[in-house]
Amino acid sequence: MPLPFLIPVALGGLVVGSYLNVVVHRLPRGLSTVRPASCCPACEAPIKAYDNIPVLSYLLLRGRCRTCAAPISLRYPLVEVATATLFVACALIFGWSLQAVAAALFCSLMVALGLIDLEHMILPDKLTLPGIALGLALQPWIDGVTMLDALIGTLIGAGALILLINVWFWLREEEGMGLGDVNLMALIGAFLGWKGVLLALFSGALAGALVGLLLMAVRRLALTSKLPFGTFLAVGALVALFSRGHWIDAYLSLL
Repeated sequence: MPLPFLIPVALGGLVVGSYLNVVVHRLPRGLSTVRPASCCPACEAPIKAYDNIPVLSYLLLRGRCRTCAAPISLRYPLVEVATATLFVACALIFGWSLQAVAAALFCSLMVALGLIDLEHMILPDKLTLPGIALGLALQPWIDGVTMLDALIGTLIGAGALILLINVWFWLREEEGMGLGDVNLMALIGAFLGWKGVLLALFSGALAGALVGLLLMAVRRLALTSKLPFGTFLAVGALVALFSRGHWIDAYLSLL
């Protein structure tokens, strides 16, 4: 795709990333993501429009509130840049198509859910349940995944996590994951089908295991500590999205 077409895509990603920051901060607290306008968490001073430009305002303000000079979390520009990068990747891989739009929506959901789980250890139904319906509704736009694939993926995604939850409870007599993870897997299956949800589960579990072992090695994590599995599932889902099922096809061909 020519560079002039990628620039508005990247700018759109920055704007969406700015809104995702609001979602991540407000939704777990039961607040509206629309009203009131953004304000400084430290002094609650309203943020002016010229101080709310994605990335640029952070750089001009040197990462501090204009009113009280309280530090602004680096997470805000990082989320904006990450979302813009994902949008550009969707445009490059899927072209100027409705599938790219569906992929960008999926990426936005994964960014929001992954960060909320990382910070709060929850996966809100207000995102996962509408996300499942959205994934199924967008199937006509998604090449390589039929409605049957999506329905099977939704059932496999939810069923696999329910099975894991019950096995873990049987072995350890404690809850290892919540129903939010089940809904997240169903959402991934609704968008990516059964191949995508299997790859997302494998990639997420692998990433979680590697990070857990690393944190245990540096003694920042105990064996009984909990990790935000939804965050790793979101990362695995992005891997599955951009691989477009090729890894699963390659593995199945070996069998």
